[in-house]
Amino acid sequence: MKNAQPMKSFHALGALLSYPTPDLIRALPDVHAVIVEEALVDRAGRRALRALMHELQSTDPLELEERYVALFDRGRATALHLFEHVHGDSRDRGQAMVDLAGVYAAGGYELAPRELPDYLPAMLEYLSHRPLDEARDMLADCAHILRSVGGALRERGSRYACVFESLLTAVGEPGLESLPRTTGEAEADMDSLWAEEPAFGPSAGNAACSAIASGRGCSPRPAA
Repeated sequence: MKNAQPMKSFHALGALLSYPTPDLIRALPDVHAVIVEEALVDRAGRRALRALMHELQSTDPLELEERYVALFDRGRATALHLFEHVHGDSRDRGQAMVDLAGVYAAGGYELAPRELPDYLPAMLEYLSHRPLDEARDMLADCAHILRSVGGALRERGSRYACVFESLLTAVGEPGLESLPRTTGEAEADMDSLWAEEPAFGPSAGNAACSAIASGRGCSPRPAA
């Protein structure tokens, strides 16, 4: 039986990966409530996410911002723009972004000007309005990217890794434990390793997946 129920937890998990603004920090109790209420994330995952939220709440805001930029804006291994891991700066990335923006539009959502489509929090917000089975299929198709980024965060000792672990387990994919521990040059080589993987598998509905588009602060919203 198809599960047509949308899950706000995807939006909540995407919010945790967004730039740590004061508004986000104030909203963390609501983010936590959604994740607990829907129970899409298992108990172990909820504990890890709670620890991340506590860290976000208890860390100096300036330090939080500096840490976020160092993690997600410097280097491809932990980039939140998913096509970075597949196409880099090639022309193929542009077409993939157009395709994904088309997926959003077909689902009744559009991105604001300057917002790119392959930013993970934006995709998760879009998926929070889609049937659960569709969301699971789309995330499963890009699970190798989620696992790569989560593994790189784990190697750096970042609690943000638990968000990727939660996404993977929520869609029935192997979590970060399936990755070997990497250090030094092995981590540096991860970009080229994952760049050789196709962005998404050939399953049905991957016209949507062939285009993961988004940008910092990107928020898909109902089209007028």
